[in-house]
Amino acid sequence: MDSIAVLGATGSIGKSALKVIALHPERFKISALSGYSRIELLSELVMRYKPDTAVVAPNSAEQLKNLLKTTPSSPAVLEGEQGLCEIVSRQQTDTVIAGISGAAGLASTMAAIKAGKKVLIANKEPLVMLGEAVGDAAQRSGAQILPVDSEHNAIFQCLPRRAQQLCVSGNLSGSRVLNNQFGIRRITLTASGGPFLNTPLSELSNVSPDQAAAHPKWSMGRKISIDSATLMNKGLEIIEACVLFGIDPADIDVVIHPQSVVHCLVEYKDGSILAQMGNPDMRTPITAALGFPDRLISGTRRLDICDIGQLTFLQPDGDRYPCLSLARRAAEAGGTAPAALNAANEEAVTAFCEGRIRFTGIYPLVDQTMQRVESQQSTSLESVLSVDRKTREVARSLLDCKVSVSSTRAVNL
Repeated sequence: MDSIAVLGATGSIGKSALKVIALHPERFKISALSGYSRIELLSELVMRYKPDTAVVAPNSAEQLKNLLKTTPSSPAVLEGEQGLCEIVSRQQTDTVIAGISGAAGLASTMAAIKAGKKVLIANKEPLVMLGEAVGDAAQRSGAQILPVDSEHNAIFQCLPRRAQQLCVSGNLSGSRVLNNQFGIRRITLTASGGPFLNTPLSELSNVSPDQAAAHPKWSMGRKISIDSATLMNKGLEIIEACVLFGIDPADIDVVIHPQSVVHCLVEYKDGSILAQMGNPDMRTPITAALGFPDRLISGTRRLDICDIGQLTFLQPDGDRYPCLSLARRAAEAGGTAPAALNAANEEAVTAFCEGRIRFTGIYPLVDQTMQRVESQQSTSLESVLSVDRKTREVARSLLDCKVSVSSTRAVNL
């Protein structure tokens, strides 16, 4: 039995992972769940899946315990980042599903890697912010790293088995092994284009957070859905691909693919292109990562290519998606530039959701923040967290300058 800790169990990734795990009770056992502030939902999951331990936000343990006091065998309840690091590091944990969004999941993901666990990385931040340090830590500890992000898992599935093994062990990070040893020429990431693919540019300044979060294909959390609307998510995925697969940013393309059926294309030097296809359902990459190297049932609907009819691919419009080029520049700069990009974007998306800036203000805020933050080459956890903190301070100060305290009207920076 594979004992699994699911971090971010109440989020979209966590809920999809639990559905997959439930299909294979003979193979997987849930040992720990975390849910941070969604305590009532976490209590329901704890009663259903019966983990040994649950982790909640600081000062929330009593609330969960009260909800579970009628349960015959209540789990141990831990709090905060310390609790997360404890459950991923303990001996009885075999696999960690890192599904906490934002920089909040950084320390626990690194703790799991340093503890030598099988780590399914679903949140972008560890790879974006820590870069090659993730691969270095895996090589030292013997941890296994498997990407759950749909595009990176798709790339992984299109690689030769030997290349997959190197990827899992962190040995592709910081190298050009895929290019030099396995004959890979380019990697193409696909993007749906988000909800505003065909919206006139003149109307984008008036779209609401709810409209931006209404992804046309994927069921995801609010923040990543908005990143899909700006295409920042695809920019962050370029950075992730560079780290996971040792690919230069110049060797990664992005194309708009509205049907969201083809999740990646891997081009080889002999002219062959391998593509991974499937319905837009996160249970597919989660199952591929959980079962690797075996193939397991995911519970997803079978893809019927005749129903699809045709597949469309378009070049991204730079005027519609300026965040993409901003992310490319951060990928090329390396060091702590991707961490600053991620922090600035999180602050901008939060400001948009709070009505402080317009949708079209996200890119300018991130761009202006990046111009004011000095990049460092070190990607140690301490350096990254320091840059993350400083970047957020810069972004907030820019917001304070641009938005009057007495004004409730969102502005374009």
